[in-house]
Amino acid sequence: MPLKSQLISCCVIFLLFAKSAFAQEGYWLGWEEKDQEEIYWEIFEADEQRNTKIDSLIAGLKTQGYLGADWEEEYDRNDSLKISFYYGPKVEYLSLRNQNVPVDFLKGTGINQISLEDYNELVKKILGEMENNGFPFSSLRLDSLVLEENRLEGSLHLDRGPEILWDSVRIASSSKTNPNYLQRLSGLEVDQPFSQEQLDRSAIRMSRLPYFELQAAPQVSFRLQKAQPNFLLRDRNANVIDGIIGLLPNENDPGKVLITGQLDLQLYHLGGRGRDVVLKWQRFNELTQSLDLGFKESFVFNSGIDLRGEFSLLKQDTTFIKRHVGLDVGFRANQNVYVRFFTKRQASDLLASSGFGDLTELPDFADLRWNEYGIGIEADLLDQPVFPRRGFLVDFQFSAGNKRLLQNTALPEDLYTGLTLNTPQYALQLEMEKHIYFKPYWGAFLRSASGWIQNQNLFLNDLFRAGGLRSIRGFNENYFFASAYSYLNLEQRLFFDRESYLLIFADAGILENPYFAEKIDKPFAVGAGLNLDTGTGLFRFIYAVGKSAEQPFSLSFSKIHFGYLARF
Repeated sequence: MPLKSQLISCCVIFLLFAKSAFAQEGYWLGWEEKDQEEIYWEIFEADEQRNTKIDSLIAGLKTQGYLGADWEEEYDRNDSLKISFYYGPKVEYLSLRNQNVPVDFLKGTGINQISLEDYNELVKKILGEMENNGFPFSSLRLDSLVLEENRLEGSLHLDRGPEILWDSVRIASSSKTNPNYLQRLSGLEVDQPFSQEQLDRSAIRMSRLPYFELQAAPQVSFRLQKAQPNFLLRDRNANVIDGIIGLLPNENDPGKVLITGQLDLQLYHLGGRGRDVVLKWQRFNELTQSLDLGFKESFVFNSGIDLRGEFSLLKQDTTFIKRHVGLDVGFRANQNVYVRFFTKRQASDLLASSGFGDLTELPDFADLRWNEYGIGIEADLLDQPVFPRRGFLVDFQFSAGNKRLLQNTALPEDLYTGLTLNTPQYALQLEMEKHIYFKPYWGAFLRSASGWIQNQNLFLNDLFRAGGLRSIRGFNENYFFASAYSYLNLEQRLFFDRESYLLIFADAGILENPYFAEKIDKPFAVGAGLNLDTGTGLFRFIYAVGKSAEQPFSLSFSKIHFGYLARF
């Protein structure tokens, strides 16, 4: 190819690439600020975005008091638009007459002479009040305007628009949630005035539940002066089943088999009505086992009250058996605070019936009955109920009641001489947790728990139990007895998925037990672990080493806590 033809081809190719490159530069906008000579240039991907910027600039000028502000084109070429502004006179303040705005909306506001900034805030306040009282389409306008120098006079007129009432909620998905339950949960009452504030609160309230999650902000359909809220829900896999069953030879009864193991079954939102059932059973040797049952019914008789029932049984080797029955009545004070009142009856009895004849004082365990009544308050400020990354949670519980000691016929009667059998007993528990989110892959978790129980005749089967995976790791479950305790869990978490992370931790506590040689114990533990979301469940593995007054700090006493929670 001749040199001339090659040069022409290169020029054509260059122009084609240059045209393409310039076309990709987008749409430019240039303007000058008032009393400044500098020209500001900004580029946009589309012409609509550039027009939106112009509207924003004009709105900003009007907010500054240039109510007559407008713009005109200076030139428009090569996708570059330069504009200039017309400012007009600047309004420093307004002098307004109230035409039909409710007087309550204007309390504390002198509209006879009000700055433009305060006027804009007043407009937001009035329209917000109307929006939250059934008039979401209301508007404000100024009539009979007169401009005198830097003052604008006129009448303030409110156009209420149609009154809008709530319609029944609609679930815009295939969620199993019952519409009647969602209606009660939302707090939106049919035929009551529309309120955007109520709708926002209902979204927050729903985000606190583990049953489902909102996939988008609730939408509202307006028709025939009715507002129907639409909630797009996605059900969570909240149900849990976890269990281990073991068959061992029964050493105390040769030829027979001993069943050991544990079962953790948690069923949530049964029937889509916020109905929960919990069953937990543990038996790791022949002599000790525990059983916990729980039931919750939400919005009993279509009221705002939840009802909970619970039963637990603990058989501690051959020493004692303890059981309690409880009933809770709770309600949600607001979207963050839940209040409950409860009553419990606890009963504990000695199992051994021999070997007490030579005692000179009561043993560490006793037959007792305790009827307690209390209040619990939970403040939930977590960002979400399942695997939160940010937020704070506080759970407080206080109870009081009468405890009655029963005289055991296997014990000498004189052991009870001078002992007050009926005494008041008090208990207090406080738990707090904090989630900190540093980066997408790094976070921290802190939990503090404390408890205190008071009675002039405390026995070991009265006391709190601590130790294990859910309290102080590095020890067996329920290893400690305590009349007062406080412990802190600190975890650093390295996330590699939304609900999967590696962790290192340190646990430390202080416990008081009047029946031990060292009444004050200060256990601590350190360790590491893994929390792995498998899609259908959760696998947890934790290795911990702990030290207390009864257990030395040694790898030979280390504990491995692991398990798999299947979710469905």
